[in-house]
Amino acid sequence: MTHVRLTPLAQSLPSTVPFVGPETQERAAGRAFDARLGANENVFGPSPRAIEAMAAAQQWMYGDPESYDLRQALAAHHGITADHIIVGEGIDGLLGYLVRLMVAPGDTVVTSDGAYPTFNYHVAGFGGVLHKVPYRGDHEDPSALFAKAAEVDAKLVYLANPDNPMGSWHSGADLVKAMEALPEGCLLVLDEAYVDCAPEGTAPTLDADDPRVIRMRTFSKVHGLAGARVGYAIAAPDLVTAFGKVRNHFGMNRAAQAGALAALKDTDWLAHVKTQIATARDRIAAIARDNGLTALPSAANFVAIDCGRDGVFAKAVLDGLVARGIFVRMPFVAPQNRCIRVSCGTPADLDALAAALPLALADAAKA
Repeated sequence: MTHVRLTPLAQSLPSTVPFVGPETQERAAGRAFDARLGANENVFGPSPRAIEAMAAAQQWMYGDPESYDLRQALAAHHGITADHIIVGEGIDGLLGYLVRLMVAPGDTVVTSDGAYPTFNYHVAGFGGVLHKVPYRGDHEDPSALFAKAAEVDAKLVYLANPDNPMGSWHSGADLVKAMEALPEGCLLVLDEAYVDCAPEGTAPTLDADDPRVIRMRTFSKVHGLAGARVGYAIAAPDLVTAFGKVRNHFGMNRAAQAGALAALKDTDWLAHVKTQIATARDRIAAIARDNGLTALPSAANFVAIDCGRDGVFAKAVLDGLVARGIFVRMPFVAPQNRCIRVSCGTPADLDALAAALPLALADAAKA
């Protein structure tokens, strides 16, 4: 063989990833970041009980391919049956399996222009045709999404609530109402990665058997287990069963399952982290105000800061922060890219942000 025999589809795709990781940036810079505030990780960490459970896991054994104990616990937590739950390697992994199950080359999919790019990455990887609608007032627009889905006969429509990268959200009642316009045969992929940070009533009240929707949840955010890669989805049992056709049955390692199970049970730690996140959001907003900027309301574990101009200026601010050891990110698409996005951090992290931001703004103003 003189060359790698990729499929035509694979040959047509760029060799890239949706995000450049902070470690890659640190290697390029030859130094570690002083404050890691760009990946929406939970710097306050997982439950001590989760850490203990993961350390005690018998690593010589494969993880349970059915994630039985975790699925049973999640079912009890949500008041549904384990047949409604699929566990996978984070929401990213579950999105990949879902697209593989449902999107053939040429099938249409709808999302918001500038929404979470990993979903788009999976759609491209399986040959789907992606249609995008703009945000409205820094919110994803359910009515426009569902109208576009009807127009193009989409198989899937993606919506995050709360939204990443803006932190905006819709009430659950408004989403349920908007779903009346979801076209027949189109599945709503409702990404609820940040819903544990959001106000009461953000999660819609939907029957777990509702065939119109699959809801994605994660242990990466409030539960602080981003490195363990544990996500789950709630959907009608026939869709959950279908995941068994394509998923990596040993993708969930034993320690991750044990850690997630312990984290789910530690409601005191969850409450503690929610308080820390709320405090950090307020501090980020205050830092923005001190610098003449506006922090957008957020229901997530990050805050989008409006830099007041355009994407070029915001990128210069971001570059100035990165050069000073503060890892942050920004939206990819105008007009949201007038913002930088700052994850909630410790008091020390946010002290470092407060010191670096005026200097980064001064440099950006000169550019």
